[in-house]
Amino acid sequence: MKASSLLTVLLLAAAATAAQAQSPSPEKVLRYAFKSAETGFDPAQITDTYSKAVVAGILDAPLEYDFGARPFKLRPATLAEMPEISADFKTITMRVKPGIYFSDDPAFKGAKRELTAADYVYSIKRHYDPKLKSGNLYILENAQILGLSELRRELMKAKKPFDYDREVEGLKALDRYSFQIKLGVADPRFVYQFSDAGFLGAVAREVVEFYGDKIMEHPVGTNAFRLAEWRRSSRIVLEKNPNFREVRYAETVPPEADPRVKAEAAALQARKLPMVDRVVIEVIEEAQPRWLSFLRGEFDVIEEVPPEFSSIAMPNNHLAPNLVKQGISMTRYPRADVAVSYFNMEDPVVGGYTPDKIALRRAINLAVDLDKEIRLVRRGQAVKSQNGIPAVAFGYDPALKTEMSEFDLAKAKALLDLYGYTDKDGDGWRDQPDGKPLVLEYATSPDTTFRQLAEQWQKNMDALGVRMVFKIAKWPEQLKASNAGKLQMWGVGWVGTTPDGDTYLALGSGKAKGHANKSRFDLPAFEALYERQKAMPDGPERAAVMQEAQRLMVTYAPYKFHVHRIWTDMAQPWVKGYSRNIFVRDFWKYVDIDTAAPPKAK
Repeated sequence: MKASSLLTVLLLAAAATAAQAQSPSPEKVLRYAFKSAETGFDPAQITDTYSKAVVAGILDAPLEYDFGARPFKLRPATLAEMPEISADFKTITMRVKPGIYFSDDPAFKGAKRELTAADYVYSIKRHYDPKLKSGNLYILENAQILGLSELRRELMKAKKPFDYDREVEGLKALDRYSFQIKLGVADPRFVYQFSDAGFLGAVAREVVEFYGDKIMEHPVGTNAFRLAEWRRSSRIVLEKNPNFREVRYAETVPPEADPRVKAEAAALQARKLPMVDRVVIEVIEEAQPRWLSFLRGEFDVIEEVPPEFSSIAMPNNHLAPNLVKQGISMTRYPRADVAVSYFNMEDPVVGGYTPDKIALRRAINLAVDLDKEIRLVRRGQAVKSQNGIPAVAFGYDPALKTEMSEFDLAKAKALLDLYGYTDKDGDGWRDQPDGKPLVLEYATSPDTTFRQLAEQWQKNMDALGVRMVFKIAKWPEQLKASNAGKLQMWGVGWVGTTPDGDTYLALGSGKAKGHANKSRFDLPAFEALYERQKAMPDGPERAAVMQEAQRLMVTYAPYKFHVHRIWTDMAQPWVKGYSRNIFVRDFWKYVDIDTAAPPKAK
């Protein structure tokens, strides 16, 4: 080869190497699916799990859970240090860390916008604005933040818009970075609420006023991601927030964690968060396409492996050998949740507090065969609920057994016979005591699991001699009807945001009607116990009061507590650091994608 030719080859090789070195790294995209649709992204207007999960990646609450710590522990998110809490649990003072900025948005008119104490004050006040109809207002009102409920009532009576500028005693910005909350009642655990960005995440007033009625479509926050694309009930795309503050991976893992999790967490130490560039979330309500998409490598993670595939994905709760060979990992964990069916206590057929109505609900509950539900529908991925409180929450008593877990068809029939729910016209179906037809209308959704649960309900009620019909609609539609008190019965899951049983007791609080309390249960004796336990520090005395409140719920039966679910997630081999803290919604910023081991499908 001539010298000139050799020189040309060397120059071309050097240029190629330089171009390769300067080329951008492959984009890291985390892809997975929700099984139910979101409703929007304004924390003052949402209550559903899926919307709140998205918001949690965009907005920042003052606190967050230490991702790997067990028992569960709070730590500062946007605060300079943990909140200062008074000895009587009535005053909370927080100081925001300077130098945290919102993602860029037209609402800021080109300026870089810093997070301040006033943003948290404004974000809390928004829940009191009657125009927004916050589904979480009851949580704040239960704590009696001084002056806010009074301001709300005053302005509603005068038919005036909510006054965000009027200062109240219970919620003040002390300076640019410090704010204080004063409560009318002692609440040792109220601070937990400040870890839920889907509830108390900081929004900027300029953004809300800029977008007006379209604020549900335009979340702007200070967390690791920002909304890049949204096709309602179909596709959500989040991208890395360039303004996200300097946060390094420093997570620990529980001692009992899988060796894979420990090794990957060790390898990720000191990495800048987030490690992925984008998160793409599809909404796929049917279980089969969601599962098959994961197997084909189209999704990097599958949350909650559908129960109908558990026997082939994880026989005997162990990862299937073929999936082990592919390098797929499994994360199995009890959720802080309870699956319930509720009775609308204001419904003329199933509602009411008289002995005959209580007997009807108790009989229906006794006729539900939970063993078959767990075995046939949930494929063994659940345990029976005794009183609504799961094992991971304070107030759970492993020794407690109640009628909620009991299946006794003979006892159920005897109860109905005793109170006059008999077949009066000879058509083979039980009627109401006054002779009117007894028909239960149960709301459900069209996906596979809900269809199978409806089949079990049908078989259980047929055996009891009670007619049941089903009202089928998508989940967001049922939620809207439920909050308005228009459903007679509905089966839902209630997911806790804190490791405390108060979340589940709230299902019976009269102050939470139409929100947490879908049943619209309203019993003064229960309410007194509920309020009493809220003011007590954790300990045996509080646990005893909580159990007494739950006994009233079991006795009056506004709900059928079904099960606490055990969920299993799976991740592809190129996903690094995948683990779960059940109180952290935005797990995305704690995982990495290994682009050197590319997915089978992109």
